[in-house]
Amino acid sequence: MDLIAANIREKADLIWAIADKLTGVYKPHEYGEVILPLTFLRRLDCVLDDTRDAVRAVYEHEKGKPDAIRDILLRQASGHDFYNTSKYNFERLGTDSDNIKSNFDNYLKGFSQNVQDIIMKFKFRQHVETMAEKGILYIVVKEFSTPKADFHPSKVSNLEMGYVFEEIIRRFSESHNEDAGQHYTPREVI
Repeated sequence: MDLIAANIREKADLIWAIADKLTGVYKPHEYGEVILPLTFLRRLDCVLDDTRDAVRAVYEHEKGKPDAIRDILLRQASGHDFYNTSKYNFERLGTDSDNIKSNFDNYLKGFSQNVQDIIMKFKFRQHVETMAEKGILYIVVKEFSTPKADFHPSKVSNLEMGYVFEEIIRRFSESHNEDAGQHYTPREVI
């Protein structure tokens, strides 16, 4: 097994283990509805890590500007077509169990509109409510903030991340007797 395959398997195994934390709150066939968006958010969190402070500085400095101009400046500061203006990241979220729900909401609201749209399509906010009510939101976020869950592009390439998503989708599909092909997304889209 080469290093790339080992890295993919390690990350998929980690995500699968985190999904086990949902036991009792969610049924196994529902795990993907929670874990896939969290994995996506963790990847974005890691991608934005290098420019987080620059984005926050632009956000604070440009608060009075119109939204469209501020959006352009924030994208430039992030170096990507998306950004997050929240003071939180997964590591910081994992340090305050008492306020995890409000802090996580702040984190989600800090994303650019294009990411907000994806979060909405995942219907993820209801899952945040459920996890907070059942006391597992902090546990799951904490698990995603460990060094093993570092999905930074220097550690997990875009291609590898696509394979990780593909593998966890396959596992979730098999866990409730669906064909993984029913959820296949072409690799170039992943």
